[in-house]
Amino acid sequence: MRFFSISILPIILALSTAVTSGCGADIQPPPSVRQADSLWTRKSGIDWPRMLGPNYDSRSPEIGVQTKWPTDGLKVVWTADTGVSYGNGVAATGRWFQFDRFGDVERLSCLNAETGVQLWKWESPVQYRDSYGYNNGPRCSPVVDGDRVYVLGVAGTLACLSVADGTPLWKLETNQKYNVSQNFFGVGASPLIYKDKILVMIGGRPSSVSLTKSTGSAMVAFDKVSGNEIYRVGDFLASYSAPIIHKINGADVCLAFVREGLLAFDPENGSNESFFSWRADDLESVNAASPVVWKDRILLSETYARGSVLLKLTNKGLVELWKDGSGRKEQVLRSHWSTPLLDGNVLYASSGRNEPDTDLRCLELKEPGKETESWKPDVRWTIRNHDRMTGLIVDNHLLMLGEYGTLQLIELNKDKLTVIAQMDLAQTRDARDGRPLIQTPSWAPPVLSHGLLYVRGTDKVVCLELIP
Repeated sequence: MRFFSISILPIILALSTAVTSGCGADIQPPPSVRQADSLWTRKSGIDWPRMLGPNYDSRSPEIGVQTKWPTDGLKVVWTADTGVSYGNGVAATGRWFQFDRFGDVERLSCLNAETGVQLWKWESPVQYRDSYGYNNGPRCSPVVDGDRVYVLGVAGTLACLSVADGTPLWKLETNQKYNVSQNFFGVGASPLIYKDKILVMIGGRPSSVSLTKSTGSAMVAFDKVSGNEIYRVGDFLASYSAPIIHKINGADVCLAFVREGLLAFDPENGSNESFFSWRADDLESVNAASPVVWKDRILLSETYARGSVLLKLTNKGLVELWKDGSGRKEQVLRSHWSTPLLDGNVLYASSGRNEPDTDLRCLELKEPGKETESWKPDVRWTIRNHDRMTGLIVDNHLLMLGEYGTLQLIELNKDKLTVIAQMDLAQTRDARDGRPLIQTPSWAPPVLSHGLLYVRGTDKVVCLELIP
């Protein structure tokens, strides 16, 4: 069976010194990894090396956003065809990393982030068919850390590659190693890097027929250089919510919204484990939006039945401060797969499970004793747009992308919704091939790096110039 296929022939020769590991990783890293020099010519801006951005909050510190868009929208810098996937790529060191499925392989493509020219590709065989008829490609975004890039495939293939040239460094089949039965839509929680570790939501079971019991592998920490396991924590199953790291009460905490609820622990060694149950009773329900942290409070939201809850992490564990009512009309927020955006104590979020009940809303978080008697957020405004949206915050604006291809620049304002500029990507034709820039649905969150905005639909990724 062919395990790796890469487009640069000399790399294959480097694999002759690789040694098979008895600890799970198929390939041990070579003594050194070629340095990945930056390819950026645009001097201003930051990298966006992982899901939800550099600080797990979908916020960019970049400034100079265009507020007056031409009638035909933002300048299209480049477009590139993609394979089958729901996830967006990431931008780092002047490179764009896109992870998709082509036929019976999953492919990581490395493109020049400013031109779209392909630099290298890596492929790994995959066998996966979605039980619910959605696409069969990967759901997770790549993660870039220095000279290494990591991918997690829809069937649990975790791989580490060289950023510079795609040299495969190690590979681990997590579904086999941890006995992971196929989740509703395959593997879908993007991993993260913490110091010398890569943390991955696994959720293995003691047997393939067990649907409710884990093996203490809700989250597993691997050595990011070797791929060997360091620790595992949490007797829970996996979800589709990307775990995050946040400093709470002066200490780093990993927050993983697993299938059954929120798992909090020390990312250094897996200690100080705390859990709060939060999931709809319906078996066919998922947790998908990532937690949002405000001060030392944590907001969880799901869309199937329970809505949202506000927690506080104390030395006694996770404590409930407020939770939504049982009916939809009593629930202030029902996030599906789009993580809410926080600006100070003001929250902007897409709420609702499907098109008929979906809206864009603004909430204000408050503390009891300060203008309110309850932790319950105030809903400041609601726009029933029937369009599930993802987005980011940049330069005092919201940048929101709807699943039908509408891109909107919105003023950060808790009192009213003001759309500053708008572009219909589904109705804009690609000069390269005449097809729409976005084929719906567009569910992947947008990425901003060095002034360039990256969005994707079902069949291509589009690079737009947001900051001249």
